[in-house]
Amino acid sequence: MTKKLYVGNLSYGSTEDQLRELFLSAGDIASVTIIIDRETGRSKGFGFIEMETDEGAEEAIKKFNGYELERRALTVNEARPREDRPRMGGGGDWGDRAPRGDDRGPRRDDRRNTRY
Repeated sequence: MTKKLYVGNLSYGSTEDQLRELFLSAGDIASVTIIIDRETGRSKGFGFIEMETDEGAEEAIKKFNGYELERRALTVNEARPREDRPRMGGGGDWGDRAPRGDDRGPRRDDRRNTRY
């Protein structure tokens, strides 16, 4: 059974191949994933490694938690299940800035910021 590990404090230049090579010394690896920001295409500075065995995962945590890679001390621990988060988008709290949808014209605060 595989065990998923969280690997944090990665440099933005770290690669999946680099992590795979490093963690192979702790045991067999099922997968390596570095999380990428959708907008920038750049690493978010963390990723996940699935170790093939519990023993390999424990060895990786002991060996690499605090390990310095590219002048950064890695954080390695067992990954926690993803928490359900509310989805973003779809309105939100506009407060007093919401579009009115009627013909009453701009609100007082909108008039103040309008260029004439």
